[in-house]
Amino acid sequence: MDYTVQALSWRKLYLSRAKLKASSRTSALLSGFAMVAMVEVELDMDYDYPRALLIAFSVCTTVLVAVHLFALLISTCILPNVEAACNVHNLNSVSESPHERMHNYIELAWGFSTALGILLFLAEVVLLCWMKFLPVDAVRPSRTALAEEAAKIALAAAASRQQQLQPGGGGATTTAATRVTSGWHAALASTIIMVPVGVIFVVFAVHFYRSLVRHKTDCHHQEIEELHKIKVQLDGHERGLQAV
Repeated sequence: MDYTVQALSWRKLYLSRAKLKASSRTSALLSGFAMVAMVEVELDMDYDYPRALLIAFSVCTTVLVAVHLFALLISTCILPNVEAACNVHNLNSVSESPHERMHNYIELAWGFSTALGILLFLAEVVLLCWMKFLPVDAVRPSRTALAEEAAKIALAAAASRQQQLQPGGGGATTTAATRVTSGWHAALASTIIMVPVGVIFVVFAVHFYRSLVRHKTDCHHQEIEELHKIKVQLDGHERGLQAV
């Protein structure tokens, strides 16, 4: 019975260490990618980005980096103590590890790094595609172009307000819509591809955690049955000794 308890304690210790290592590696990698994406993205100063897109990109990148850095902080603080307990070849060293007391923090770092962090990274990819492709083939109205357009409109209004101004405005609207279509469609295609990927990720995460909980429940039931069998054997042995 003592051997079974020790084996279960060491299993929890090794599982906590594996979770901390995985979360630290994943968080460091994805937070680095997010920082590089924000720094290396080249915004077209001649293009008028939608305000909602800029705010969404900045908020998503900041939250993504903050979540992964928080998970990395938890892993960095707890992992050395767990590693120290694992490297000591002593059966009683498992009680010196803080993985039992810090179990909630370990699970929080694991969830932030895998579930929430990867979902935010998928959203970051979508927003980055919109930032990168939206200005492609779009109309870039500079100051010179605006001045020339205002002069043309003034001359057209002076010559004929009803016959020359409206066709010019309609032609400009058609050209702008035609030029915007290329980059807008490219960004929309990346969004259409990423949405099913996100749905599949969520479904897989839910199915994985449910399967993991079911597996742990089955293992606990087996352990309880084994303990019950050991108890029955011990009771039978005591009865035999009393009968003798």
